[in-house]
Amino acid sequence: MQPRRKATQKFMITRFIIITALAFVTLLKPIEAQQRKLTRIGYVTAESATAPPERFVQRLRDLGHIDGKNIMFEYRTSQGRSARNAELVADLIQRKVDIIVAEGTTPTLAAKKATSTIPIVMVGTTDPVGTGIVASLAQPGGNVTGVSSLSGELGGKLLDLLKETLPSVTRVVIPGPPPGSPAADFFMRETEPAARALKIRLIRVAVNGREDYDNVFRVAAKERAQAMLVRIPPIVPVDQRKQFIDLAAKKRLPAIYQASNWVDIGGLLSYGPDRNLQFERAAVYVDKIIKGAKPADLPVEQPMKFEFVINLKAAKQIGLTIPPNVLVRADRVIR
Repeated sequence: MQPRRKATQKFMITRFIIITALAFVTLLKPIEAQQRKLTRIGYVTAESATAPPERFVQRLRDLGHIDGKNIMFEYRTSQGRSARNAELVADLIQRKVDIIVAEGTTPTLAAKKATSTIPIVMVGTTDPVGTGIVASLAQPGGNVTGVSSLSGELGGKLLDLLKETLPSVTRVVIPGPPPGSPAADFFMRETEPAARALKIRLIRVAVNGREDYDNVFRVAAKERAQAMLVRIPPIVPVDQRKQFIDLAAKKRLPAIYQASNWVDIGGLLSYGPDRNLQFERAAVYVDKIIKGAKPADLPVEQPMKFEFVINLKAAKQIGLTIPPNVLVRADRVIR
């Protein structure tokens, strides 16, 4: 009986140890899971905001990704100084972010150059194939995917709207990135055939920053331009956009922009992709990557919804009457 009792006691002790160990592992797993699920998202832009766009954050929240709970943002802005993009991306990589969200062509190019392993989600990037960011829209390859802006292909549409608003226009200034910028060069190539068909002469003026704004209007006066098609990116800081808009109003020079955030702060006309929808779609890409998808397997989306916005306050300020046939086509009118 004694050996049997000892064997039973040994079995019970072993069983207790195993159960205790299993309980400890079970308690440990949720802690490990929480640590493993915290995804660091680096966001780089030229905007002057202090946090990622609300529509982007809200869509992530809707998808179950909450800042401070299972994701954490590392937000960086170049404040419109494109030369800083490489430095900002390097900082994000040093902080070991899991995903980089790059808003605009220049930040996306900087991110792609800096890393070939960290997933990159682009937002509002012009001609990602032509600039070498992705191999193709359907099969991006590499570590970059996201939402393109189609702004290069919209040049003809922007000129059409200018011509309908100002039927006598024949000379249009295009302020924007200098020659050598892939996105800007692509835009000019795509827009020139439409300009010839409309008998409009395009006058390109290089803008590297706000220090070049006065020169834009000097060239416009010298060339007797009647309007502007503004190629300055919509992600430049709001104070810089406002400075340009105020100069356009002072010179009474009508302008059309490629994003509604210019018109919301006083610009005259805009036509381009719905930026809020682009931010929401970018959040969907981030969600898919967090869940294990590879950027190479996620086709690049092109914008499907566009906005034509008219600011009647701005029109009145420069003494311009918007033709009724143009007014009725607006998706939104600021009065």
